[in-house]
Amino acid sequence: MTVSEIAERLSLSPLTLPCGEREIGGAYIGDLLSWVMGRAQSGDAWITIMSNVNIVAVASLTDVACIILAEGVTLEDHVREAAEQKEVNILCSDRTAYELAKSLAGLIQ
Repeated sequence: MTVSEIAERLSLSPLTLPCGEREIGGAYIGDLLSWVMGRAQSGDAWITIMSNVNIVAVASLTDVACIILAEGVTLEDHVREAAEQKEVNILCSDRTAYELAKSLAGLIQ
């Protein structure tokens, strides 16, 4: 499924969606950026509560399909602008990382 399709099916709010056609092939949950850099796979949906500008760099390096911010986390304007410049999809939800992963698992198997 694409990022746009996942956003719609899971009622995720898009904060940046420059590449909504990206396919999601898996998911990774993590908040320690160095850990995510070494383990997230290209095409993953990365679920996190981190919202600083470094998430944009990590998403670019790992080539994840999108970042999903859990638990109502939002972005500051400068992070949103950096994500748009780097064409990083960022979605958000009030749900927990566990709830999001559980819902994603049913859609991308």
